[in-house]
Amino acid sequence: MNILLAMIPAFFWGTTYAVTQYTLPDWPPLLLGALRALPAGLLLLAIKPSMPKRSEWGVLFRLGLINIAAFFSLIFVMALTLPSAISGVGMISVPVFAMLYHWAVNKRRPNAIQAFFGLVLIVLAWLLFDPGSISLSPVGLMALLAAILCIVIGSSITKSLADRIHWWSILTWQLIIGGTLLAIAAAVHALFSPGTYLEAVQGFSSANGAGLLWITLLNTVLGYIMYVWLLQRMTVVDFTFGGIANPIAGIVSGMVLLNESFSPHQYLLMAGMILTSLLPQIIQLIRNRKPHSVAVKSS
Repeated sequence: MNILLAMIPAFFWGTTYAVTQYTLPDWPPLLLGALRALPAGLLLLAIKPSMPKRSEWGVLFRLGLINIAAFFSLIFVMALTLPSAISGVGMISVPVFAMLYHWAVNKRRPNAIQAFFGLVLIVLAWLLFDPGSISLSPVGLMALLAAILCIVIGSSITKSLADRIHWWSILTWQLIIGGTLLAIAAAVHALFSPGTYLEAVQGFSSANGAGLLWITLLNTVLGYIMYVWLLQRMTVVDFTFGGIANPIAGIVSGMVLLNESFSPHQYLLMAGMILTSLLPQIIQLIRNRKPHSVAVKSS
């Protein structure tokens, strides 16, 4: 049941790219990031007020900068420059980058299974993103890589805070801090490039409003509450299975809202990447259950 619940936030996150292109196609990424993060953080603060201790502000600032300010702005750059399906599928490369990061920083070598499927995932991604078979924005691809690094580094910081700061306070204040930084950055950007901001405000439509409500309330408030709540009640391995809804939502929403289409070969590569990202967790789950089943039989 929890795995099915984990698919809900993953699904909403996967729709971010198509919903943004469909409802907010010309909006500046910094403004979109601020409107996604700051109202959501303030709403969470109103639901359950909290105030960090003086010693906690430093790490929460770093978390808000990486997890929210940088990540959200990069997500919207991707949403406005890459096909929705490519953005959704590309984000499942996170485990490979996490593996390399922990190997380089923490000297934690990946096991043979992780290394093998990580290599397979890299090969599949190389084939899918091949410039000879699909034309992709270099800016969007750089944003994709940077967003993945934000996830890896931000997740490491968040994990280190598990026993120090309450999860609701972490969630609330990283959104408020990150949203504030994005609002300041958007204001500075508007001084130098006011045209795009004026167009967004003056041409505001019901479609824009619907897109903002979807991104703020469903993708952020509901999505992040369910994400943190579920992680308290299930293993990361089990939660990973729910994450399969993310790239699938990216592919389906791109087809429905943007009429995106790819060749059968490209869809096969996407399916291969999704399956490859899950196989290490599936193998680990089987291995963990074998000793348990043997113990049950022997008793």
